[in-house]
Amino acid sequence: MARRFFRTLLVGITAVLLVGVAVPAYAQLGSLRGKVIDESGKPVPDAEVVLDFVGDFARQLKAVTDKNGEWIRAGMPAGGGTWNITVKKGTLVGNLTNVKVALGEMTRVADVTIKPPSAGGAAAGKAPAGMSADEVAKRNKRQNELKAMFDQANAAVDAGNFDDAIAKLTTLTTELEKCAACYARMGDVYLKKNDMDNAEKSYLKAIEVDPTQAGAYGALASLYNQQKKLDEAAKMSAKALELMGDSGDASQVFNQGVIFWNQSKVAEAKAMFEKAAKLDPKMADAHYWLGMALVNEGKLPDAKAPFQEYLKLAPSGQYAATAKAILDTIK
Repeated sequence: MARRFFRTLLVGITAVLLVGVAVPAYAQLGSLRGKVIDESGKPVPDAEVVLDFVGDFARQLKAVTDKNGEWIRAGMPAGGGTWNITVKKGTLVGNLTNVKVALGEMTRVADVTIKPPSAGGAAAGKAPAGMSADEVAKRNKRQNELKAMFDQANAAVDAGNFDDAIAKLTTLTTELEKCAACYARMGDVYLKKNDMDNAEKSYLKAIEVDPTQAGAYGALASLYNQQKKLDEAAKMSAKALELMGDSGDASQVFNQGVIFWNQSKVAEAKAMFEKAAKLDPKMADAHYWLGMALVNEGKLPDAKAPFQEYLKLAPSGQYAATAKAILDTIK
């Protein structure tokens, strides 16, 4: 009786999952953290950390070190370029260059040692070689105007003015030929319009411009999964995970698990659901599908804990009734 129950249940749930998984929103953001030390290796409190973006737009963010010399900056654009970090305190200075922000992750950068300028080799405020101060000012003004247009496009998306957002983003791509973030955002907008063809084209263009756009690969994976193009979905998801590094992003890891599940690769799906649950212990669905994978493998006692965790996190979630029914059967 129990075996027949599980067979019927699993077939039904698999069919529901194959109908399609919602495409997640990709914020294109990440975070950095680090530490500032002096030449003796001691932490430096109250040092100013200036982060300058080198890419589509001129952006500058700041942070200040705490009593342990630690600093954190969240909500940083990921992809489309790199960051140069300059640290100052009094007459001391230090820097890091070509720092990348990983999508959806808190990335720790190397410690920055601050020294007198002559020793540190950092000269703040210098204009790029071959450009006058006036030329730099004009360039920065135009870049700030373009950044403002990007912000206006995002505001239009939030207000539901999708056509206006696309028009602004299109203007940006004519001025900035290599604006991967513009194309990726355009893909997000087309998804909201349910225009899958143009969404796909936009994400592919983002990848063409910047092959390190993890968010664009992840969005394509979800889009292809919806369209049941499972091989393409798996390739895109694997690339997104590769770019995100060993730690990965819980949502993307979970999406990879869903893709494996839809391909009937239960063992591979289980590994992804398990990893997603570890990366984000509060992701209820990761625990549920980990339980389902274990049930599929016939490991009913092992499935008990994931289902219980799911019900703890989402007692009235969409899978709550199913989880309770399975737990009642395997007790």
